[in-house]
Amino acid sequence: VQLQASGGGSVQAGGSLRLSCAASGRTFSSYAIGWFRQAPGKEREFVAAISWSGGTTYYADSVKGRSTINRDNAKNTVYLHMFILRPEDTAVYFCAADPMKALHPGTVVTSTYEYWGQGTLVTVSS
Repeated sequence: VQLQASGGGSVQAGGSLRLSCAASGRTFSSYAIGWFRQAPGKEREFVAAISWSGGTTYYADSVKGRSTINRDNAKNTVYLHMFILRPEDTAVYFCAADPMKALHPGTVVTSTYEYWGQGTLVTVSS
């Protein structure tokens, strides 16, 4: 499966964005999808994930309560809505596909994911 992340941009603190992860391939609904981010000079870190059906979601503490992840398998797309953005949310955001349908302890680890999108930049100014 091929993934393409989009929706990034520049926003002021307190604003919101909706990131999209569009996938090609008929097996998209067989994958759990995760979002990660990487700030300059830092390691890539987990943000949120959603199971193949959309029935289970999981968020990093840093975005919990400020983000919502959902998916539309008919459109082969996963969305990450981010609210009350902070300057520390500035990063390149990546989506990735995990062939395990359900979320599991490895969901937060980058090496779990088989396919990655190219990333979309989010810049939050104070």
